Amino acid sequence: MSDITRLDHPRVTVLQHGSDVPLDRFARRFHDARVVRLFAGDPVPALDECGDALVVLGGRMHAYADDEAPWLPAVRSLLAGAVGAGLPTLGICLGAQLLAVAGGGAVQVAAPPGREAGVVDVHWRAPALHDPVLGPLVRDAGAACDDDVERPGCVTPVVSMHSDAVIELPAGAEWLAWSDTYPYQAFRWGSALGVQFHPEASPSLAVRWALGETDVDTAVVHTQVTAHDDGLARAGDLLAAAFLDQARAAVGQRTAPAAA
Repeated sequence: MSDITRLDHPRVTVLQHGSDVPLDRFARRFHDARVVRLFAGDPVPALDECGDALVVLGGRMHAYADDEAPWLPAVRSLLAGAVGAGLPTLGICLGAQLLAVAGGGAVQVAAPPGREAGVVDVHWRAPALHDPVLGPLVRDAGAACDDDVERPGCVTPVVSMHSDAVIELPAGAEWLAWSDTYPYQAFRWGSALGVQFHPEASPSLAVRWALGETDVDTAVVHTQVTAHDDGLARAGDLLAAAFLDQARAAVGQRTAPAAA
């Protein structure tokens, strides 16, 4: 693929941990991505095989479940390598937890606050306004964010479904968002963004996840995700588009010297 083509269509590699946690709504934006189905036996790619950007999806296992998912050590190593190389990277839910661990942070399995499920409000912190991927979401949240990003009104409703939680960020990581239940809803570690929530999840996928959990009221989740569907779809699309813009910018920076 030529550099000019890659500026329009960055090469994205997606790591999928389970058949029930797909790209879902993100499939439209990442329609030509290389999807690595780890649960089906696909090997974890080397860093130089990841192209222009890396996305690590969620999964039902926890971030330390190497016996259940023997590919996890290689994923954590790849995430650390991606940050070291400046590769634009997005970790979602389990992907964010793996990113935190890869950077020397920590995750608590079955955290005491309990499962966070359905639609939750993510509260943005000031650095999120200038984040290359989250910035469009923050600005879209309204005038409260323009005046003071940490005012109570600067929130974005998102889909959540997790009971494990990041409790320590990598050294040097920037804390970007929190919820009433869990503090680390988003963080940036170098070229990588980790989000605990699910910007890719459609209402049907969120309800399927709820049906698989005994501690979740599926009817409540259904009501929440359908009521907020338009906003959830917009937020997810803004994030996906901004991530691809980050990948394009990285391609442009790498190819600029050769073009000069």
